[in-house]
Amino acid sequence: MSRRHIKRAWAAAVAGLLAIGLTACGGTQPGAPNDDASGAGATAWALTGGSEEAFRASFDRWNQANPDATVTAEWFANDAFKEKIRTAVGSGNAPNLIFSWAGGTLADYVANGSVVDITADVAALQDKVLPSVLANGQIDGKPYAVPNNQSQPAVLFSNLEVLRSAGVDGVPATYDELLVAVEKLKAAGVTPIALAGQSKWPELMYIQYLTDRIGGPEVFQRILDGEPGAWSDPAITEALTKIQELVDAGAFGDAFGSVAADGGADTALVHTGKAAMILQGAWVFPDFLNNAADFVAAGDLGFANFPAVEGGAGDASNIVGNPANFWSVSAAAPEAAQKTATGYLAAEIYSDAMVDDLLSVGAVPPVIGIEDEIAAADNPEFLGFVYSMVRDASHFQLSWDQALPADQGQALLDNLSSIFLGQSTPEQFVDAMNATLG
Repeated sequence: MSRRHIKRAWAAAVAGLLAIGLTACGGTQPGAPNDDASGAGATAWALTGGSEEAFRASFDRWNQANPDATVTAEWFANDAFKEKIRTAVGSGNAPNLIFSWAGGTLADYVANGSVVDITADVAALQDKVLPSVLANGQIDGKPYAVPNNQSQPAVLFSNLEVLRSAGVDGVPATYDELLVAVEKLKAAGVTPIALAGQSKWPELMYIQYLTDRIGGPEVFQRILDGEPGAWSDPAITEALTKIQELVDAGAFGDAFGSVAADGGADTALVHTGKAAMILQGAWVFPDFLNNAADFVAAGDLGFANFPAVEGGAGDASNIVGNPANFWSVSAAAPEAAQKTATGYLAAEIYSDAMVDDLLSVGAVPPVIGIEDEIAAADNPEFLGFVYSMVRDASHFQLSWDQALPADQGQALLDNLSSIFLGQSTPEQFVDAMNATLG
């Protein structure tokens, strides 16, 4: 289907939903307060940074067009949000629009009756969004969440000038090349790879990519399937061993355990020249644009997929990260608020205006057929790189802490942090994680 035909179907779906949504009765919503006098207003919580500007613009457009059914948003830093939303959903006080990473968290929401089936409300998205991304919001084939921002594969960013100054010829393409680059960069007096170890979750990108490169996506699928002893796969142990090899080689410096991702402290190390590389989600590109525009404009920001591992079974095109973030609609919301929430989703998610807004802040929406828009946008080289990563990947693995049930995800973060800090061995990690499979 061409993008023009998609737009026509989209417009028809929106018109129908708005006609329903704006005649709904009122009620009092849980979650963040909404002072809409009609009682049909909806609430949402979202993240600061990244695509925040595009979200704000979408809420503004909706609210201006629907003054009797507005959406009121509250904004949170990533780490604070994850704790707050877990408590809010569990207590029945969630915002009407629930922001998530899908995966195990969404499965829990569905199993507990916390979110509603929105099949009829988002039908037009089926032909608009890359199928591999759309599928992450489905449970048993039904959509309980829709993607709401950009695709976010983990990318190896680099300061090309720092690499050149240290005698490193381009971004490492293999794990062995990465080890050589670490040695040269350390000798040059810079931190080879910035890492926000205090936040823990950035460390997941290493075990995910290394496990995939070594053993392929089947290794983690067996863990997701709950197979007894699945964490004992040799690819996991080898990945953990390589992580500790990088730590021992000084790849992350001596202070990574005190660096937090919220606020961009890790990316700042790269654009200020204190670190040469960082493995982070594509969501940090807008932070580079906002905080180091001259650095980006000068062409000093490099980007590449994670290095291949020689002899590994995984496809080098495989990527990890977040296919996107997602909106669900709270089952605890009154009918009027639910209608407003689904009306907003139909009208604004990946509308032409939202696609343009996302591209303008350096974010790549997972929308079919936007190559021309990417080519005409600012920073087309990076945007095109990310779009092709997602479009052409043989496999896109969701961040493990989100793919797993919440209790297993937290155990993973804690045990992996101990690996990076040298407080446990790969064998101890494997035993601890096998215990979570019960």
